[in-house]
Amino acid sequence: MGSLVLNRFRLEERIGSGGFGVVYRAWDDRLERDVAVKVIDADGDAGRRVLREAQAAARLNHRGIVTLYELGEEDGRAYLVSELIAGSTLRELFVDGDLCDREVAEVGADLCEALDHAHSRGVIHRDIKPQNILVPIGDHPAKLMDFGIARVLDGEGLTATGTVVGTLAYMAPEQAEGDPAGPEADIYALALTLYECWSGHNPHHRATPAATARSIGTPATSLGRLRPDLPPPVLDAVDAALDPAPGVRPTLEELGEAIESSLDDLDAEHRLPSPRSAPVLGGVARGIVGSDPVDVTSAAAAAGLSAAAMISVGPAGPAWAYLIVPLIAIAWLLRPRLGFLCAALGLSLWLALAAGRPGSALLVALITLPPGLLIGGSGRSLMLPAAAPALGAVGLAPVFPVLAGLAGRWRDRAVLAATGFVWLSVAEVVLRRDLLFGGAVAAPRGWQESASSALTEVLWPLIVSPAFLGRMAIWCAAALIAGVILAPVRAWLARHPVTGSHSRQARGAARPVAMPSAAGRQATLP
Repeated sequence: MGSLVLNRFRLEERIGSGGFGVVYRAWDDRLERDVAVKVIDADGDAGRRVLREAQAAARLNHRGIVTLYELGEEDGRAYLVSELIAGSTLRELFVDGDLCDREVAEVGADLCEALDHAHSRGVIHRDIKPQNILVPIGDHPAKLMDFGIARVLDGEGLTATGTVVGTLAYMAPEQAEGDPAGPEADIYALALTLYECWSGHNPHHRATPAATARSIGTPATSLGRLRPDLPPPVLDAVDAALDPAPGVRPTLEELGEAIESSLDDLDAEHRLPSPRSAPVLGGVARGIVGSDPVDVTSAAAAAGLSAAAMISVGPAGPAWAYLIVPLIAIAWLLRPRLGFLCAALGLSLWLALAAGRPGSALLVALITLPPGLLIGGSGRSLMLPAAAPALGAVGLAPVFPVLAGLAGRWRDRAVLAATGFVWLSVAEVVLRRDLLFGGAVAAPRGWQESASSALTEVLWPLIVSPAFLGRMAIWCAAALIAGVILAPVRAWLARHPVTGSHSRQARGAARPVAMPSAAGRQATLP
């Protein structure tokens, strides 16, 4: 520490180490700036590696790639000097559960651009993984680092065919078998990185050097099955990019376009679960403890409304059946959509089987389950329609379309507005009380005990009423118009989540500096 290398860089702090050398934070005396200095023994394979990394990085000049400043040799050691980035590796954020769906997509889009730049200059990275992806503090693109095993297409080959180089857990099948890795191998590794962040696990972490294309090819479970709530273009592109056949994979441009076209449809608030959690109980505990105030409030509302509905029908069924109420709250804290669907299905089953009210059960199922499946994102907005009857009770029902206009996608605004109007209208029928326009249907006595009566004498007359359909269309149109007007508000909310823990600026405050080639807090070079 404190020594001066290459006559200008003063080593100040060791921040990472590994088999190929040590990374230091250093001060550039000439340009008066902080830099990262990787120190590597200049003999043998290590020396050839640092030269290769410098050659590869020197070809690249892109905001999504860590910039190389200088390469020098002194006293038998090579020094690779690059920019110092304040931020965290994608691996750190993933392990800490400090990512949301949208942020993962933003990183993916950034890397598609960076890799396209590298590939256009004949450089294949060959070791893309969360440890080599840096997410800077603030509104800056993610950066790709460590080109130590990069393949320069028109340069001298430093590894023979049949030699496996890279990290097996993120390696394309053809690369794992020792075949030359082309751009398709980087696309596979990037897709697997996104798969891991969105699904919570990497199916190839136990891969061995003897792995073949069959054993580390396409994941056993597609991302579409694990995360059906993600936008279809993203699911299709990632699953296609993980195909064992390189020629079938999409191009970087196609993968990037699929991700960017879906950004507005991805949740920008709810945190993805951390892989540190135990598979079941640990994940539940972390999901509950790490929940933010919005999720806690929503979970309490979902459980409370379910409990109120169950109590309102009088004593029915065994007392232990009321355990569904805390289960709804726990499910909501883990996944809001799951909690909502549990509440809808559980309440319907309670009414039908325990309370002996199949008519009420059918009505609850028909007005709750469809929006639970149609509204995108994490499902946090699914409790919003309950505000329509509540606002109607105090004469403020017309305000609801404005609330629905805060949803990110136009389809979600329309579904929320329609659902809120349906809930309001059904509440007028059930309560026999005017909440906005007045009950459009006079429900017969005892319809709660008959599913056929609920369907033919309550729900059907309601949905075919011209007045009902016209008013619902007005509400949907009002929500869509409000969405356009409130676009700046939505943009501000996306940049400033309620929890305050998902923005890159907030995340970086906990980790003031992250360095190139540092894989974690006690970083090691690959």
